[in-house]
Amino acid sequence: MTPEPTPTGRRIDESRGDDGLISGRRSEVRDVALIVILLASITILHLFTSAAPQAMSMHLLYRKLYYLPIMFAGFVFGRRGGFITAVAASLLFALHATVSLGGLLGEHIDNLYEIVMYVAIGVMFGWLRDLSEVKTQDLRQLSRQLEDAYRKLEERAIQLVNIQDYTQSILRSITSGVVTVGPDGSVATANPAAERMLGVREVDIVPRRIGTLFADDSGLDDEVWKVLKGRIPKSVKDMRLVTRAGRVLHVQASTSRMRDVDGRILGAVVTVEDVSEVKALTDQLIRADRLAAMGELTAGVAHEVRNPLGIIRASVQLVEESGADRERVLEATSVIKQEIDRLDRVIKALLDFGRPSKPYLRLTDLGEVIEDVVLFTRRFAGQSKVTISAKDIGSLPSIMADPDQMKQVFVNLISNAVQAMDSSGGTISVSGRSDEGFLSIVVSDDGPGIAESELKKVFDPFFSTRDAGTGLGLTIVHRILDEHDGHIEVASVPGQGTTFTVSLPVFQTGEEDR
Repeated sequence: MTPEPTPTGRRIDESRGDDGLISGRRSEVRDVALIVILLASITILHLFTSAAPQAMSMHLLYRKLYYLPIMFAGFVFGRRGGFITAVAASLLFALHATVSLGGLLGEHIDNLYEIVMYVAIGVMFGWLRDLSEVKTQDLRQLSRQLEDAYRKLEERAIQLVNIQDYTQSILRSITSGVVTVGPDGSVATANPAAERMLGVREVDIVPRRIGTLFADDSGLDDEVWKVLKGRIPKSVKDMRLVTRAGRVLHVQASTSRMRDVDGRILGAVVTVEDVSEVKALTDQLIRADRLAAMGELTAGVAHEVRNPLGIIRASVQLVEESGADRERVLEATSVIKQEIDRLDRVIKALLDFGRPSKPYLRLTDLGEVIEDVVLFTRRFAGQSKVTISAKDIGSLPSIMADPDQMKQVFVNLISNAVQAMDSSGGTISVSGRSDEGFLSIVVSDDGPGIAESELKKVFDPFFSTRDAGTGLGLTIVHRILDEHDGHIEVASVPGQGTTFTVSLPVFQTGEEDR
């Protein structure tokens, strides 16, 4: 009989080492010896008890005692131990029953039933013990798994705490204000820099809407709302914020969506960087640039007006000296009218530059605007042997713009390109593309190009490479695009051509309502 491991911990585990192995074996030997002693003792009682009818009650008691070693063996060694012990008890009892108790059948037929019960009890107790052992092992395995899971969870919790502490240290250390808002636009957290800027504590602003933190938020709440609703991917704007305490902040506010690892939107992160000192320095530079521009403007106006006035003066003197010669008078008056027209153009350009009209913004299909511009500039270009082609403008996204001012922008760009061509003509191409929330229109020509030294001056007032130009066309274009929150870039290679790129923000759904 090979003992099985017991539910009380007598299973031999290799991890216990030699001491555990020896202790387990000794325990098994003791259990086997106890079973053998019990079987032998009960059998001896049968042998030494008289077979007389009056002693039959004692024999009935003794045969019930066989259940003790059988149940013990089943409990300790499982189904196999219970079965082997039951068979041993059955053999011992069968031998005695055959010799002293009238046999297994016949008058004492219940002796056979008793043997059957021995085997049944042994197998049943062993099966219950094995089932209990399986359950115990499952529970032990589950317990080990739970311990491993708890240990991993504890390690993860420690990591999260460390990451949280590290993140908080970063947020406390940076000088920019960082405010997080939930999906409903309410403030969730604010770092110490944000508290200093706002002059309030984090506990006093959670969970209020970010717009309520300022006496004047310059549209910051609207920008956060657009980002949360997915109308724009992110927002970066220079703003003038006024806190509830009356403090004025010139900041660069950056808003972007905050997502979890599964991509779900948790809210938004608003980063506010105080640029008041930078703004002050910028204002000083702008004032200096304005003074310089005013000086250049004055010099340009003086130059543009002095030349026609000089010619007009000379023409008047010619009339005075003509002696009423009709041909000379007509020649002089013709020159005077030309120069007066030139002065009129300069004055009109100055008025357009100095008092630009505010754009009337509405939903505009820029592709249609460009088609109209190409249509009525094509004849003018044809006179100079210049071909205009437009591509990729039929399905451009809409923008919020003033169509008339947009036509003025592209008429200027195309007219400048046509006038820059030499007598052999050339090609102008207009194309469009949309990328990252901006619509870009590219106007390219294959003309003589612009020298690198002159490239940075093309948007300056009164700078022109043509004698008949006023030098205000591109300056007005730049101002119109500024009014539309757009920008223009120029690139040129002498001898190969020039490219102007106009970029304007794409219309986002809901902008008209906000």
